[in-house]
Amino acid sequence: MLAFWLGLSAELRCFVVAGLGLLGGALANWMIYRFAYFNPRPISPWGPRPEGAQPRTFLDRLPVLGWFLLRREVKWHGSGFWFRPLLIEIGTAVALVSLFRFETQTGGLLPLFLRSSPFLELLEPYANQIFFTHAILFVLMVAATFIDFDERIIPDVITIPGTLIALVLATSFTNWNGEPIGGMSFMPMITPTLNGEPMYPTAFVPTTFEAPWFDQNPIWYGQRGLIWGLGIWTVWCFALTDRRWSGVIVRRRGFGRALQHFRNGLFHHPFWKVLAGIWIVGLGLLAAVWTVGGPHWEGLLTALIGLAVGGGVVWSIRIVATWALRIEAMGFGDVTLMAMIGAFVGWQAALIAFFLSPFAAIAIVVIRYIITRDTYTPFGPYLCAGTMLSILFWDRIFNYWLAGNLLLMGSTLLWLCVAMLGLMAFMLFIWRLIKTMFLQR
Repeated sequence: MLAFWLGLSAELRCFVVAGLGLLGGALANWMIYRFAYFNPRPISPWGPRPEGAQPRTFLDRLPVLGWFLLRREVKWHGSGFWFRPLLIEIGTAVALVSLFRFETQTGGLLPLFLRSSPFLELLEPYANQIFFTHAILFVLMVAATFIDFDERIIPDVITIPGTLIALVLATSFTNWNGEPIGGMSFMPMITPTLNGEPMYPTAFVPTTFEAPWFDQNPIWYGQRGLIWGLGIWTVWCFALTDRRWSGVIVRRRGFGRALQHFRNGLFHHPFWKVLAGIWIVGLGLLAAVWTVGGPHWEGLLTALIGLAVGGGVVWSIRIVATWALRIEAMGFGDVTLMAMIGAFVGWQAALIAFFLSPFAAIAIVVIRYIITRDTYTPFGPYLCAGTMLSILFWDRIFNYWLAGNLLLMGSTLLWLCVAMLGLMAFMLFIWRLIKTMFLQR
């Protein structure tokens, strides 16, 4: 399949990607209107039509054209209802063609001195696999972004399947040397020599969970790696349950009643049976991939650690900020979204995306306020924007800055993050006291 794709001309591949982009935009629109929980609107041509409206036809379901034809339903949906979904489909097509050219034609993920024809030809099979994986992630993030804007929630029905897709791709894909390209290994890193000069391009190594300080450490391919993988999978499945721990019940009725309330919440919704099935099947599949070993296990573990770091960072901040401010600081949908992103791009890019998201938020907040006058700022869209920035500026941010600093700091980075989390908790706690004492009188 890949050989057939690479046999097409670059122009034809761009044309096909544009068509796939239109379909991807249509899929994003379907998810946006299909998974609207609180304010569902019968706008989607795939849903039920409003009472009294003309029957919908096959043409109404075609990308872009369909929205022009659906303008006849302005009476039911309001003026201009069709404009945003039309732009989403056109924008997705344009964005994916641009991303395709960036990653496969111009070598945008490579250092500048390697963006020449011989190196691009060498990397072409690898780069095309990179692109299609990022394209899937992009469509999922488009849907999550606009649902978060509309509903102020990110549905698990997007992030859970998205995470599973990322894990499957990470396990399945290998590059031309048989190395894994799961997780952030979708973006190659140049390994420097001792004198600092870059090696020949065949020395590209994927930025798996090992990079940069666990290089070829055998313990991660043995039982320790399996234990970590099973542990991350278990925590992720548990995090998706309906957890209802209440500090108020602890203070008023004791720890035992709070524990009973928590246990009842876990099994209240029938979805726990689905999660239990996913967990058990996943444990078996993880053990099977570990038994096979090689690049497949390395790719899967890379994605799992990306999931843990991406979701763990946001979850930790959510817990600390909620404790310090005594209000819910962030929605759990942001946690599952960042876990999905981490599974796709690995822990290195997940960290970059998280720290770039506030910069993306500045521009998005201003534009959104000008258009809608809405001051509410959901965090999910900015995490998605930060992810795209980490992809577009991967070479400059990772190869020329982060990789060296990670190599210098080593495992000290973890303790630095813990210290920063504690400092944030202290600062938010002090702010809550000040706000209570002086600003709410």
